[in-house]
Order: sequence, then C-alpha cells, then structure tokens
Amino acid sequence: MCDNLISNIGLEVHAELSTDTKIFCSCKNEFGASPNTNVCPICLGLHGALPTLNEKTLQYAIKMGLALNCSINSRSEMARKNYFYPDLPKGYQISQAEKPICENGYLEFLSEGKVKRVNIERIHIEEDAGKLIHSEGKEQSTYIDYNRCGVPLIEIVTRPDIESPRQAKDFLETIKSILSYLEICDCKMQEGSIRCDVNVSVHKDGEPLGTRVEMKNVNSFSGVFSAIEFEQHRQFEILKAGGTISQETRRWNDAQGRSEVLRTKENANDYRYFPEPDIPPILLNYDYLNSITIDKSALPNLKAINYYLNLGLSQTDAVFIASDNELKQFFDLCNGIKQDYSNTTAKWIMTDILKHLNKNRLALSQTELTPEYLIELISLIEEGTVSSTGARKIFEAIIANDSLSPHELAEKLGLIQISDNSFLENLADDVIEKNEKSVTDYKNGKDNALGFLIGQCMKKSKGRANPALISNILISKLNK
Repeated sequence: MCDNLISNIGLEVHAELSTDTKIFCSCKNEFGASPNTNVCPICLGLHGALPTLNEKTLQYAIKMGLALNCSINSRSEMARKNYFYPDLPKGYQISQAEKPICENGYLEFLSEGKVKRVNIERIHIEEDAGKLIHSEGKEQSTYIDYNRCGVPLIEIVTRPDIESPRQAKDFLETIKSILSYLEICDCKMQEGSIRCDVNVSVHKDGEPLGTRVEMKNVNSFSGVFSAIEFEQHRQFEILKAGGTISQETRRWNDAQGRSEVLRTKENANDYRYFPEPDIPPILLNYDYLNSITIDKSALPNLKAINYYLNLGLSQTDAVFIASDNELKQFFDLCNGIKQDYSNTTAKWIMTDILKHLNKNRLALSQTELTPEYLIELISLIEEGTVSSTGARKIFEAIIANDSLSPHELAEKLGLIQISDNSFLENLADDVIEKNEKSVTDYKNGKDNALGFLIGQCMKKSKGRANPALISNILISKLNK
C-alpha cells in the first residue's frame, strides 16, 4: 500500500507433472534427453495423429485439487487454445477453458506472522509447449527442441487475493511443498518444473480493482518477489502522476530487474477457445472420485500452521520442518514422545542436525539418530545431567554411528555433570581461597570476575561441575 493505493496480486502457477509419459502420447516425459528425441506424430502435431488423455495426469490434478480444497468437477472438457508461436507445432495448445477439472478452492498458509488465505479460482490440465534455444556469438540462431511438447501441466490460478511480494513468495513456497509432498511434481525450478505468471493491479482504497498487468517469464520465486515490487512501484508512480494503467502483458527481465512490454490488450477471446474435437468430455463417476484420496492432515501447510499456532515454533522453523517430509516425520515422532520439548527439538533440527546433514550430504535416515535418542539427549540437558557442550559431543558420537544411547555415551565419555552439593561447595571454597584478586574485583563491582571464578571451577572439575549450580554457590559465598 502506498499513499492510499492498494495492490492486488494474482498468480498462475504452471507445474509439470511427474508422469512416465506425456499427456496425450506414449513419448517419455523426461528432462535432459537429446533434442527432438522424445517426439512422435502426436506431440509434433502431424496431420491425422490423434491424442489420448493420460489418466495419471487426471489423477495428479485431482490430488492437487483436494489439497487446495477445490470442488472436483464430474464433467470437464479439453479445449483448443489457438495462438501461433514457433515452439507450438500444432498452432494451438490443448488445455481447458470453461470447464476445468478443479474449481473454487483455497489455500491457507503462513505469511508475515499470520495465517493467510488465498482463494483458488481453478486448476486445469494442459500440455506444455516446446523450448526455444538461442545460440550465442556473431551468427545468432534459434533452434527448437520439441521434447517438452506434450509434457503434462497443471495450471493453478488464484484470485487476486495476495497483498504483497512477501505473501506471493510464501504462497509459491507452500505450493511447491504440497506438490513435493504429493509426489506429483519434482519441483526442480532450474529445469522449469515450476513456472509462474504474475498479475498485478493497483487501485485506490475503497474503489474497484484496477487494470490488470500480466508478467511472463518469471522463473524463480525470488524473481516473483522482485517482479511484483517493480510492477507495484511502476503502477504507483503512473497513478500518482495522474496517468492511467494500460492492460498489457510484460516480460520480466531478471538480469536487469525490470519488465518490458510484450503485447497489449490481451483477452481470453484472443485465443479463440473451442472444445477439443479429438478428446471427448471427461466424465468421472462417484466411485472413481472416491478412489483418489490424500492425507490432508499431513499436508505441509497445515502442519506448519499447527506447529506455529499450537506448538509455538517460529514461522521460519515451522515452515521449513513441515516442508521436508523426513524432518516433519522425525519432528512429529519426537513431539509424540515429549511435546514439552517441541521448541528445543526444532532448534536441534534447525542447527546441529541440519548442519551435519548438509555438510556430509546425508539424509537423516542415514544416521543413527532416532527420535528417542534426541529426546533422551534433550532430557539429559534439561535435568542438568550433561551440559550443552557435553550434549553436542554426545550428538556427534551418535551421528558418527555409535550404537550406545545418549546416557551410555555420557558415562562413557565422562560427560555427566557433578551436581553433588558438598562437592561443589568445597570446589567453590578452594577456588575462592586461591583467587583473592578476582574475589576483590567482584566485590568492587567487576562482574567479569565471576565468570573467571566459574571458569576456574569448571577447569578444576574437568568441565563436569554443573555450571548453573556452581554459579549460584559462588555468588552466595561471595556476597556473604
């Protein structure tokens, strides 16, 4: 919002589905093959070639629809979207128009410290286009790789409910985590598995929505953030100067951090949609729809909201853990053993555990660390049996595939803290007697002298004195 101006943002998310074959033919659906090797008369659009819908595409779309609380239409239709572009050999794209497979859903997710709801207008299935490859050098040429033609996509179209670049980025991260959880998309953005078009409009508070501007070619979530910021500012400045916003499609140039006009006044009518004559309407009966199910309780967005609202995790920790299936399962098991330790468990996961896994390129399942071991380790700290430093040494031993339990390792490594009061009293007396200068400094108001005395106690006890207890005993003796 700026000077009584409000922006509304809508997203169109294209996700390539991880089916074995393409949407309308039996060509392999794989990335990285030699150009124009995974092609056939159907995906090349040759005359007389007839498409057949891949049922797995339909099932994956329905799963995403269920995850986004959509109504699943028992009747939907494929349509031809007509436009000319070199990477579209048929001269049209088979998509869905008036009757998509999923409609009228919503997604709840964490953003800016709150639970945000964005309404989903529709999810439809369609085929991808080919890829243009531009050569570099003096003699510039453009080549076309048709391998991507016919790769199945779902397009998730939101209502203009998003209010900020941060919310847009959080929405996309959530969509990505759901696609990954459902195992319907590999979510490799560097391979173009997820792409996004952005719609931005600006209007004065209390007035109807402004003119929509669409931005294409936004290939990263950080790019979405930057593109929205740029477009908001561009429209704000035009309106503040008394100008009007033109309806247009713009291309986002990530390298330059700006957008450029691609075409103007584009509407759905420009595509001349009409029903696809070679594919009959898709009719789904009650039994078929009921056979496609997902575990909604395990969806990463709902898990993150639960962690944040009910367990008190930070938004960052809640979203990160909920978005990783292995970490989420591990955390839930830990929480089932001892819910009081949920925040401490999350901190261990986000620091020591992730640091080790990333450094050694391991999955959590490739270590000896179990939920039971981590909770036992945290208990040793909470009960004062071992120090935080000692606990990390135990953790490193477990991760290094030591089969002993945390308590057994604490004994083996000599890390069990001494909490015996008489021992600590004698230890404090001995240190006070041998460090008269530090005692005098403390009594003269030099607080760092206490730290020195505690350090001497820890040194004499070989690090095993309970630091909290020895600190209290020293303070008590010094203040007498």
